[in-house]
Amino acid sequence: MNQMLPQAECLFTLKAIDQSLEQLANELNRDYQDKTPVLLCVMNGAVMTMGHLLPKLQFTLETDYIHVTRYGDKTVGGELNWRAKPNIDLKQRHVLLVDDIYDEGITLAALREFCLQAGAASVKALVLADKQHTNKFGIQPEYIGLQIPDRYVFGFGMDYKGYLRNAPGIFAVKENAS
Repeated sequence: MNQMLPQAECLFTLKAIDQSLEQLANELNRDYQDKTPVLLCVMNGAVMTMGHLLPKLQFTLETDYIHVTRYGDKTVGGELNWRAKPNIDLKQRHVLLVDDIYDEGITLAALREFCLQAGAASVKALVLADKQHTNKFGIQPEYIGLQIPDRYVFGFGMDYKGYLRNAPGIFAVKENAS
């Protein structure tokens, strides 16, 4: 597996990620204190974000997951591929999509539309990282943790060619690596 490791630099340590999640949790605790939302973990990338965020939340909630991908084990997005829909009925529920990264926004827009068509009372999104470029689609997430450069990133749930989701931080592949 070491042959697969790309040359990379650490953009955010686990400590910096935890501080960002703490700030996001404070916002959510304020905004959802009088609601009982459904938090949908967007698989697979948001697993770590969701796992680290949940203990910081101080309101009653339900969790489920949703899985649609444009990447698979590739580094470039393609067609949407639905793999799993939530088991919880979203009718008249406040839904918070928890995702790893806001890149182009195509997947997030499709997820919002799915939830609205399922009858959700409201749909908001939280992303750990917002990639800084202007090629965005759809509504910007209401809750954004970290700003990252327009580079391929991995770690803390995000993968590199299907691997390295377990990297302890967020890393950017060096420009000359692929």
